[in-house]
Amino acid sequence: MSNPMTITEKILAKHAGRDHVTPGENIWIDIDVLMTHDVCGPGTIGIFKQQFGDNAKVWDPDRVVIVPDHYIFTADAICHRNIQILRDFVKEQGIKYYYDPDFVTSDPTMPNPYLDPNNTNYKGVCHKALPEEGHLRPGEVLLGTDSHTCTAGAFGQFATGIGNTDAAFVLGTGKSWVKVPPTMKFLFRGEIPPYLTAKDLILAVIGEISVSGGTYKTMYFTGDGVTSLTLEDRMTLTNMVIEAGGKNGICDVDRKTLDYVNARSNRPDWQVVTEDPGAKYCYEAEWDLSILEPLVAQPHSPDNTDTARNCSDVKLDRAYVGSCTGGKITDMIMVAAILDGQQVKIPTFVVPGSTEVHADMLRLNVQGQPKGEDEESIYEILQNAGCDIAPSSCAACLGGPKDTFGRLNEPVNCISTTNRNFPGRMGHKQAGVYLASPLTVAASALTGNVTDPREYVSEPILTGSAGVV
Repeated sequence: MSNPMTITEKILAKHAGRDHVTPGENIWIDIDVLMTHDVCGPGTIGIFKQQFGDNAKVWDPDRVVIVPDHYIFTADAICHRNIQILRDFVKEQGIKYYYDPDFVTSDPTMPNPYLDPNNTNYKGVCHKALPEEGHLRPGEVLLGTDSHTCTAGAFGQFATGIGNTDAAFVLGTGKSWVKVPPTMKFLFRGEIPPYLTAKDLILAVIGEISVSGGTYKTMYFTGDGVTSLTLEDRMTLTNMVIEAGGKNGICDVDRKTLDYVNARSNRPDWQVVTEDPGAKYCYEAEWDLSILEPLVAQPHSPDNTDTARNCSDVKLDRAYVGSCTGGKITDMIMVAAILDGQQVKIPTFVVPGSTEVHADMLRLNVQGQPKGEDEESIYEILQNAGCDIAPSSCAACLGGPKDTFGRLNEPVNCISTTNRNFPGRMGHKQAGVYLASPLTVAASALTGNVTDPREYVSEPILTGSAGVV
């Protein structure tokens, strides 16, 4: 094949109306979906009105998705004001896809959360809500005012975060100016062992290439190791490419992807893009999953990695399960499988990644199947183990106001399923955050020290239909 291209190059070429693109080229591309939320939405709206005029209309109100999620459960009046700015803009523009936290008022008090996760317009974390609500499709381009927009690359699309100014331009034109990134290829061989998750895989990658090793590059994940992951776990791989500086992450599309998208997509007009044989990469690396150990990233950087086994002397004060990286229903099942019938030794905070995840925690058993009359739900297992469970939101992943659930307001050590552990990321600047898989976090919650999950996991953890359709 002449001029073979990677998946990312082929998607960008198509959206530029070209037959071929080369890494380093600057091109104009058409955008399929623009996402923003309560943190960056007001700023994006302000720039849009400043540059296009107070009466300007967005390029396509059906391709703008607004998902408030970051600062929801707080008494902070500025956070409540941001929600109202979004509501006003949505009404003015006739935007179809807005997921309102309908329980938030303008009063400077802590909002009463939704009473039923199945009965609210609110959806929770944007990167989880986007696929659930049918906004992600192979071959498309998604831009979002959040660095972890790259999560969507697990669905075989080009997805990346942009700033408010770029987002305002997209709002007005439906186009963006992009430099074509070169592609790094990461090959994982072998089936995923029961004691590993995608979090261990991406920590291995970041530990190898550093937090700047993927700067403005596509990080392509492939091999039978990736195929063996659930679709939700692949989202963890692509979610954390930004922690290596990556422009976007991407995975091959398979039956797992197609089944999910076909069941959820709100548009029929999409096309799978595949890697061309002979496509060129700027970097290649591979791992044998049979010899990879559970990993943690120690403070204060995602590339400060070591095995959980080597960190067993680290005393912990808190455990945290949640975020776009670790708040999916399969993550909750992995935690529940270890905590079932046990009691946590340290305060353990759990935040569902979306209201759908919250509902599934109430509906499903620890095998990911609808629970029987005599069975405990995932939610009940975690609650009975001593976990403190909150309604869905970004919560303490990014710190937030001091009244945020699970926020580290003191210089404590916390093991977390989140994606960043820079100083102050989850609150106090002197707090130590250890990033780890849901399995490692759950095992560590039982002992109070960083703990290798192989002490608790020997057989595959079944997740059933959870997170599938």
